[in-house]
Order: sequence, then structure tokens, then C-alpha cells
Amino acid sequence: MLDIGLIVGGVIALAAIVVIVKTAVIVPQQSAYVVENLGRYSRTLDPGFNILIPFVERVAYKHSLKEHAMDISEQVCITSDNVQVGIDGVLYMQVMNAERASYGIGNYVFAISQLAQTTLRSEIGKIELDKTFEERAAINLNVVKELDLASEPWGVKVLRYEIKNINPPDDVLSAMEKQMRAEREKRAVVLESEGDRDAQVNQAEGEKKRVILESEAAMQQQINEAQGEAEAILRVAEATAEGLKKVAEALLAEGGDKALQLRIAENYLERFGALAKAGNTLILPANMADMASMISAATKIFHETDGKAKDH
Repeated sequence: MLDIGLIVGGVIALAAIVVIVKTAVIVPQQSAYVVENLGRYSRTLDPGFNILIPFVERVAYKHSLKEHAMDISEQVCITSDNVQVGIDGVLYMQVMNAERASYGIGNYVFAISQLAQTTLRSEIGKIELDKTFEERAAINLNVVKELDLASEPWGVKVLRYEIKNINPPDDVLSAMEKQMRAEREKRAVVLESEGDRDAQVNQAEGEKKRVILESEAAMQQQINEAQGEAEAILRVAEATAEGLKKVAEALLAEGGDKALQLRIAENYLERFGALAKAGNTLILPANMADMASMISAATKIFHETDGKAKDH
């Protein structure tokens, strides 16, 4: 009896352990477990320790709530100008509702990957080959918009889509390289011609400014010379007037008339002697002997002139 009791006790203990293992569930962080009660959805377990009803409830689905990156394999797309290109990409998504991700679709990963490929083919077919390289950002946004709209009933959110590679055929690549080379050569020729044009314009502008500056300098020089000549004439006139004024003052002083007579006589003799040296024939005045009368006449003229000046 004792052995049977121990066996029964061991069986009961083992059963209890099995029940505890089956009913006690520990959910990791950033995970969600979907529980079914007799085959129907019961609840979603949060991270931590949870207890299930033995033989009635079970964990049917386990989902990670982390952001998941999925590789979209390369596929052939046809552009609007009928060029075939191979394009692959990476899709980023996250489970937002564990219940809908479990019962909304059979395999949301496969469904979203297929939908990403068809949507990408549709977007590439709207643009030309040259635009596919320039419009990557716009293509990515359009794909994400369409996928997010389609996956919302599945409880999955598409966060980002990135095109990794765009691979045109070899003949198209060769043609594109030739076109790019021709464009670069064209830009080089245009830039060189524009440089020559700018150089000629700058040279003409410099020559124009040089001529203007030279003419302005010549004009300023003439003005300065004219002003200098006028200033010199004015200074000579002022000096002559000042000299005549001094002479007049000296003549009006005591003994000035005698000095005048002497100066007139000396000047007369100097002029007459120079005239005699200049020619062989000499005509003498009739009153040459009367030098005193000539000096007296010159003195008289001076006094008359000086008197008139004083009256005025």
C-alpha cells in the first residue's frame, strides 16, 4: 500500500508540475502573446508573468512588437519609356495590434513583401528611366503610403521603404554614360565660351575706363596749366603795378624830378648809342645839342600827366 501511495503521489505531483508549466506563461518585453479559449480568441497577454486556465486556454500566436526590417528581393520593373530595370529594396514594419496580425491575414510578412513589389512596379511605370534616379525619395514615400493603407487592417504599420539598387541593362548604361559624357563636354564648351566672352567684356570695360581716365587727366592738366598761366599773369601785373606805384612815390618825393631828368637823359643816350651801332646811316635830331631842353620837355610832360592823375 505504501508503494502504491508513493506512486500515486508522484503522479499527482508530476501532473501538477505539468499543469503549472502549461498554465504559467512569461511574456518577454516588446512581445505580445495571443491566447485562445477553446479555439476562440480570448485575450492578448502583456509582458510579464501570466496564468492560463489549464486545458482550456492556450497561447496560439506569438508576435514581436519590435520594428522589423525585411529585404525585398530584386524584381524587373518597366519605366514609362519602356526600359527594363532591376530594383530591390528594404522594408521596415512593426506589429501594432497582435489580434489583427493573428487573424487579419494568414502571413502578413509574405503579403506585405508581395504588395511592396507590385506597388513599386506601379510607381516605376509612371516615370522615365532618368527620373528614377532623381525621384527615389518620392517613390519611397508613395510605396510606404500605399502599403500602410493596405496593411492597416492587418494590425501592421509600414514605417519606411528604401530603394537599395537600380540596375538598368548594360546597353542602357552604356548609352547613359555616352549621354553624360556629351553633356559634360557641352557644359565645358559653354563655360569656356562664357569665360572668353566675360574676358572680352572685362577687357573692353577696362579700355573704356582707361580712355576716360586719360581724357579726364588731360582736361585737368589743361585746367591746371590755364589756372597757372592766369595766376602768373596776375602776379606779373600786380608786381608791375606795385613797381609803378613805387616809382610814382619816389618821383613825388624831394629831388625826384631831378632823378627823373637824369634817368631820362641816361636812357636817351643808351637808346641813341644802340641805334648808332645798329646801322651805318644815322639821322640826328635838329636840337641834338640842346640836351637840357629835351630833359626839360620830358619833365614837363611827366608833371602834366601826374597832375591829371591827381585830379582824377
